[in-house]
Amino acid sequence: MLRAVGCWEAMSSRRVSPFDAIEVRDSESGAQLHFDGAAIGAAHLGHIVENSLTQTVLYDRVAAAGNIELIVPGAVERVRHRSDERLALMLEDGRTLLTRLLVGADGAASKVRVLAGIECEQVSYGQVGIVGSIATERVHGEVARQRFLPGGPLAFLPLADGRCSIVWSVPEAERDRLLALTPDAFCAELTEASGEMLGAVQSVGERAAFPLRKQHAKRYVDDRIALIGDAAHVIHPLAGQGINLGFLDAASLAEVVSDAAKRGRDIGGLAVLRRYERWRKGDNLLMQRAMDGFHLLFGTRNPLVVGMRGLGLELTERLPPAKSLYMRHAMGLGGDLPALAKV
Repeated sequence: MLRAVGCWEAMSSRRVSPFDAIEVRDSESGAQLHFDGAAIGAAHLGHIVENSLTQTVLYDRVAAAGNIELIVPGAVERVRHRSDERLALMLEDGRTLLTRLLVGADGAASKVRVLAGIECEQVSYGQVGIVGSIATERVHGEVARQRFLPGGPLAFLPLADGRCSIVWSVPEAERDRLLALTPDAFCAELTEASGEMLGAVQSVGERAAFPLRKQHAKRYVDDRIALIGDAAHVIHPLAGQGINLGFLDAASLAEVVSDAAKRGRDIGGLAVLRRYERWRKGDNLLMQRAMDGFHLLFGTRNPLVVGMRGLGLELTERLPPAKSLYMRHAMGLGGDLPALAKV
């Protein structure tokens, strides 16, 4: 998708960090699972890209387009439906814009969703994600690693400069204590929690934490309004699929709107927008429920469950077709994909 819109080259020439394999470990059962891109003929399973770089490159691409006007800063204060098949958007600076379609791509706390009166189901996981960059005793070898702990998963994501980016899901009650630790003390706890996947954690940069929750809009569309990305859905970050789902939303909506325009149909009409909702809502719900299942399955110390999940991991490790199917789906190589996402 990024290559198709002329952004990937600018990103890959900077701070993009590819990974060739994924290792999954269960701290309780000791079972392990290994995914290797070579098994499906892929040079890489994925890439770690800084959010700021993604935003910068996409912003530069939009700014270079001759048919797009940027209003920065700008925020929608009110939305009013008009009788001429357009919306009137009142901005905070007093200006009014008229549009046939408003896309809410404004994140989990979407103002557009609120203004459209679309209800949203929210459930806290009772966890926070602690993030930061670390240096480790052993090299990461371009392998993404994840260790499931009773309190939540811990991910070591390889960076191009040899460090790892971490996402450590911990109970909310642990947030303040872990953030208050000295760097050395934090590294010691992280080394223990990681099971020394890469030996000792030697240093850590600035740390931050964000609450983990699942969220899903009851509707993705309203008359002349469509929600995409986190404005429509938020999932647990344990598989790193949130950004991928948002990109697929954007490409699917673009395809639906483009097809409608070519056929002379109203691009903001409900009949058109509901095609987008039908396309994406089921897949997003399926991924959200899968992440919920992983969260529940690996968040217990019940001996029976621990034994069963360990057996499940070991069986999956011995079934290459099952691993290949999972890898292809996680990489966005299967299912009903929009044209922009097809290789």
